[in-house]
Amino acid sequence: MSTLGVFIAVGITLLAVALGIALRRMTTAGLRFRGQRVVTCPEDHQTAAVNVDASHAALTAWNGGPELRLSGCSHWPERAGCGQPCITQIQAAPEDCLVRNILDKWCDGKCCIRCGGPIGEASWAGVPPVLLTPDGSLMEWQQIAATELPATLATAKPVCVDCYLRAAANPPPLKLAAS
Repeated sequence: MSTLGVFIAVGITLLAVALGIALRRMTTAGLRFRGQRVVTCPEDHQTAAVNVDASHAALTAWNGGPELRLSGCSHWPERAGCGQPCITQIQAAPEDCLVRNILDKWCDGKCCIRCGGPIGEASWAGVPPVLLTPDGSLMEWQQIAATELPATLATAKPVCVDCYLRAAANPPPLKLAAS
């Protein structure tokens, strides 16, 4: 092989490695920053549900750290023009503010309030985490607005899938109003 051929082969190899690294960074960023997150709005100190623009994060991650920006916020459209200062919370702990991870952490080590069985890791493929609210209602986590999640988790109790399914199969009888 000629010297020129060796240089071309080395160049192609280096280019392929660089491209592979860039694609890995982009894919990792896109996956890491998808999903709804719960943050505290620095402007009004209220809980906000936000979505990071995962596509933008992926496209800007090729040369290092991704550039984050929001694609949605529960405080919009009222505060749509904000400088998105809550992004610093996401940058500091991207996994800790992800709704799914908040629920996983809440479920960890808990036992069902009804049967005493372990809740275990949250099941996302089957029936997701179920909560018993102080008023006695059973709620799947999707029924709770993300902005209400921290307050709800502070007062709710865990219910295992079996107890939830038994309760769903045997709802309490309806009370008829007196005529």
